[in-house]
Amino acid sequence: MASRHSRSSGGVSRRKLFEALSAYLFLLPAALILFTFQYLPAVDVFRISLTNRLLLRPYSDFIGLENYSRLISDERFWNSVWNTLYFVGGSVPLQTGLALLLAMALATKLKGMGFFRTTFFLPVVTSMVAVSVIWEWLYHPRIGLINEVIELFGGSAIPWLNSSEWAMPAIILLVVWKGTGYYMVIYLAGLMDIPDQYYEAAKIDGASGWSMFRHITWPLLAPTTYLILILQMINSFQVFSTVYVMTGGGPVGSTEVVVFYLFQRAFESLEFGYASAISVVMFLFLVILTVLQRVFIGSRVSYDR
Repeated sequence: MASRHSRSSGGVSRRKLFEALSAYLFLLPAALILFTFQYLPAVDVFRISLTNRLLLRPYSDFIGLENYSRLISDERFWNSVWNTLYFVGGSVPLQTGLALLLAMALATKLKGMGFFRTTFFLPVVTSMVAVSVIWEWLYHPRIGLINEVIELFGGSAIPWLNSSEWAMPAIILLVVWKGTGYYMVIYLAGLMDIPDQYYEAAKIDGASGWSMFRHITWPLLAPTTYLILILQMINSFQVFSTVYVMTGGGPVGSTEVVVFYLFQRAFESLEFGYASAISVVMFLFLVILTVLQRVFIGSRVSYDR
């Protein structure tokens, strides 16, 4: 009897071992690709940032933290940091607020909501470069459609992309238009997950629409909002293609964000070492920001219902 039990336990153990080995074997190719093309280059960037590596030069010298000390006195770098913060501060609240409003409007069970959901999500699947070219025409100071509409209502034409004052708001407006649909879908999923019984009980108690939003919808959407804020923050710090296509960092550096400045240093000035230092600093900044979000916002988010 004991021998049968021992054989049975041994069979179960061998089966579990076989399943575990099979799982690791299937995961191995994907893990190798991820390590080779994702983690290894990311680690190597830090090594390159400690050298004076140039794009077309096969060898480089170790210079320690010289690239990082150069960043401290680089006015263009700090200007790009300021422009990036301006972009993040303008785009993240606008996208979050609009996504929430659209999701609440489209969460109703009326006919035709599928059409509107598709319409608002459509900009997300379009190419950012193609959209930037079209919006560049829309922003044209003389023949652009947006200025035509403004003048139709008695306003004055705005030199959108030719003005250091209006160029960044123009880029923010485009990014908000294109990206809001993505976050709207996430909010929509969060809204659909809230049980109807909560709202029915609140209606019986005589709660108004604002009270239901304040005491039911908003608290239960807190995990969704937290997720959206993290995604938006990371995506906003990586803005590049819109700036590259529409303004090239101008006018007068008013739209030169950190990733665009990094691109210029790496592929126009060919300073790979210095560009790597910029990317390492940006990575550390994002890590610190994410940790702060976790401490000050994430710790207040409740996942219980």
